Amino acid sequence: MFRRVFPVKNGESAARILAFYKDVCYNTAMKYVDFRKFTDENGAQSVYLFEGEEAYFRDGGVNLLLGRFVADKTLDYATFEGAALKNNKNAFVSACASYPFLSERRLVRVTEWYPTEKEYESVLKPVVDNPAPGVTVAIVNAAKTKNGAAKLSAKKGITVVDCGKSDEQTVVKWIFLTLKRAGVAADAATCGRVAEYCVYDMSRISKETEKLILYCLAKGEPLSDTIVDEIVYPDSAYKIYELSNALAAKNAEKFERIASELFTKGFDENALISSLCSYFRTLYEVSTASGSEKEIAANLGMNEYAVKKNRRQAGETGRKKVYECYEYLFSALGRIRSGALTAGAAFKEAKAKLLLGD
Repeated sequence: MFRRVFPVKNGESAARILAFYKDVCYNTAMKYVDFRKFTDENGAQSVYLFEGEEAYFRDGGVNLLLGRFVADKTLDYATFEGAALKNNKNAFVSACASYPFLSERRLVRVTEWYPTEKEYESVLKPVVDNPAPGVTVAIVNAAKTKNGAAKLSAKKGITVVDCGKSDEQTVVKWIFLTLKRAGVAADAATCGRVAEYCVYDMSRISKETEKLILYCLAKGEPLSDTIVDEIVYPDSAYKIYELSNALAAKNAEKFERIASELFTKGFDENALISSLCSYFRTLYEVSTASGSEKEIAANLGMNEYAVKKNRRQAGETGRKKVYECYEYLFSALGRIRSGALTAGAAFKEAKAKLLLGD
């Protein structure tokens, strides 16, 4: 087929022609976790699209470009808001045509820009087709696309970086690679522990990973579960997950230990009952929902990791038990609000009923 479309000379293979065709006609797309390696191997590109709901990834991509290629942000870094471009197209076009002063590249950032097809053709396409030497444009969008907007990710010549919420494997890979680049050894299980303690929140994961790198380098040790437990305090949402597991398993000792930890972190009895009630309600909703994890996450306003975790936990606990816990805790909250019980008394009663009862 490719021999009919492209003239093949000197024994060039159809596979080579196909590679050339893809290179010319399609965007280079990648997950954010692979962006640093891509930049190491390919340098700066002319036009990027960082798109997806994970703000840490979007900002991280731009910051990597700034750190690598822009020596003077005052002179060689221009920023625009997409909404403002409606009345400020000339300033953007001018910025894209200006050579860098003191840096390897001039970076032009546009945030939340969803041009129509007409705007793409008149404003962005000339920049994509004929980029100025030494100029890089970074379009940074939280949404993949919007009604009436051109699909930028499908446009030739734009390097697309997927900044969507990542699955467990991708987040663990990011932690592992970040540690490795810093010279800290770790295994996947320990990296997963960090991610779970941070409830897969990339903003917090980034900060905790930096702390772990400094600690391990100072100690001259690889990252271990013991170090993670010492340095990274589990997010309160993760603690509620552990607390609900202890409650469902009727493990009174573990329940008391975790509850005591949460009391030192600003929780009181009313807050714990309320958090557990909300958690078991979500567990029940996830257990009864149909559809893929991605669809359920979108419908319930959760991330896919949480849906996957809740499905697994609800399956292990049993839907009936999950509902009974939710129903009882909801009733306990009602009695607290009506004045029938104090929060302390309701908490003791809930422990007796759910930990010791049938």
